[in-house]
Amino acid sequence: MAITYTWSIAQLERNTADGGVTIAHWRVTAVDGDHTASAYGTTSHMPDPSAAGFIAFDDLTEADVLGWVHAALDKDDIEANLATQIEAAKAPLTIAGLPW
Repeated sequence: MAITYTWSIAQLERNTADGGVTIAHWRVTAVDGDHTASAYGTTSHMPDPSAAGFIAFDDLTEADVLGWVHAALDKDDIEANLATQIEAAKAPLTIAGLPW
């Protein structure tokens, strides 16, 4: 079974003067059957209301912000780390328990 990665935005922080997003809180969850792993983090942004690509806060979509987040971090590295965690959970090197 292939691992499914779901990225989402948990929260945004913005300037009150112009609504420009300064911090995006993101989360990604990886699922492979009964095994899951997740990561949470933030990315910082420097909004420029005079820039041609500026999007007003009320017009933002989650896809817009995820695009910024993915551009600001190593998405492939994060997903590879989650895949490693899932593989480790599938075949643990140690387990706990009692023989009786």
